Amino acid sequence: MLKFLQRLLALVLVLVVAAGAAALWWLTRPLPLAAERVELSIEPGTPPRDVALAWVAAGVKTDPLLLYAWFRFSGQARRIRAGSYEIGTGATPSDLLDKMVRGEETLETLRLIEGWNFRQVRAELAKSPSLRPLSAQMSDEQLMAAIGAPGQSPEGRFFPDTYAYSRGVSDITVLKRAHQSMQRRLAGAWAERDANTPLRSMDEALILASIIEKETGVATDRARVAGVFSNRLRLGMPLQTDPSVIYGLGEGFDGNLRKRHLLADSPFNTYTRPGLPPTPIAMPGKASLVAAVKPESTKALYFVSRGDGSSEFSETLAEHNRAVNKFQRNSK
Repeated sequence: MLKFLQRLLALVLVLVVAAGAAALWWLTRPLPLAAERVELSIEPGTPPRDVALAWVAAGVKTDPLLLYAWFRFSGQARRIRAGSYEIGTGATPSDLLDKMVRGEETLETLRLIEGWNFRQVRAELAKSPSLRPLSAQMSDEQLMAAIGAPGQSPEGRFFPDTYAYSRGVSDITVLKRAHQSMQRRLAGAWAERDANTPLRSMDEALILASIIEKETGVATDRARVAGVFSNRLRLGMPLQTDPSVIYGLGEGFDGNLRKRHLLADSPFNTYTRPGLPPTPIAMPGKASLVAAVKPESTKALYFVSRGDGSSEFSETLAEHNRAVNKFQRNSK
């Protein structure tokens, strides 16, 4: 019996040593990849097991359970940082984990600002030398196809936020992450929409949110501005919002909106055409998304800037004209 136990113990030790040698061999060998570069974006709060599964889905050709076991065994699984990452040919499991853990020292950031249009997003990408500029030579249509949204206008489709990424990652990967973030937040807002909203789809909610973003100077006015536009949509009144007209003028706008601009018909002229413009005009933030689908209950149909960022709201045209005289015409 004693000899049997000794033999069993020896066998166990051999197996342990063999397993350890196999694990060491695996950790020091380059990971097989589906392409020369494999990129992945990790959102905050993603569990290590899901991180391992996501890398394999992205193109790392290894057992996800083995990769997850390495994350856990290393003792650093909880130190994996959110961000957009890239690994290339020759990267080992140790290299992969090290890249995600050292994010604090190695990650760059791209900041997308609420109210920016897509021209401004492209300009910001061009100013980020640590991003690999795959989108620079792409048309808008090609870019949207590359991030998995073919046929969709890029305007307003990226959530304004700060996105961390490792040096050398492609701008397409970061844009895909910003696009997915907007999709999630838009769906979340739409799920909480008021039952009597005049909006018929998430796309309409995004368009209205982009207008609210550009029309609101102070946060406390946002829900009431949304209420005015919702009232106008219900009544079939033109929205008559200057930012949409300015957007339609494009790069030719010189900063001075003239009467002839308001009279010239275009898909984005909300003075000549009722309803919403065909696409968003900017990137709305979370507050504008919520305001679009949950506006303040108000009887106001008009508002005008007071000149300090806030707005004066009116229920009738006569009240509105008095407000215009007070805050606009008399100030000139």
